[in-house]
Amino acid sequence: MIIIDGITYNVPVVSLTETCDMLDKYAERVETGELKRELIGTYHNYRVEFGAGADAAEMAALWLKLTEAVEFHTVTVPDDGGDYTFTAYFANMQREIRKVSGATAFWRNLTADFIAKIPRRTP
Repeated sequence: MIIIDGITYNVPVVSLTETCDMLDKYAERVETGELKRELIGTYHNYRVEFGAGADAAEMAALWLKLTEAVEFHTVTVPDDGGDYTFTAYFANMQREIRKVSGATAFWRNLTADFIAKIPRRTP
């Protein structure tokens, strides 16, 4: 279950892929070839693929939320031992039209990246 800004969207999650990026304040090689670095922390980011079959209005509401012109959102995703709530921005949203019936569009393959604002783990 994915919750965005306190709203639970009734859209099935097909895939949730977690990636961890370790970001440095600085990283440089010295004359000996040794790497010197100061680690900021580990950022946990997510790629979500939402499934087809949801109500068209619910899918449209989710799309509007994902494409909202807001700097950051509060997101809750499933995690080991419970849920993980963090602040993120959204990137790389895309969707594919499945069919159109009258004035209603039905979508599939809706994906988005949730990029963490702050590290989840720090040194």
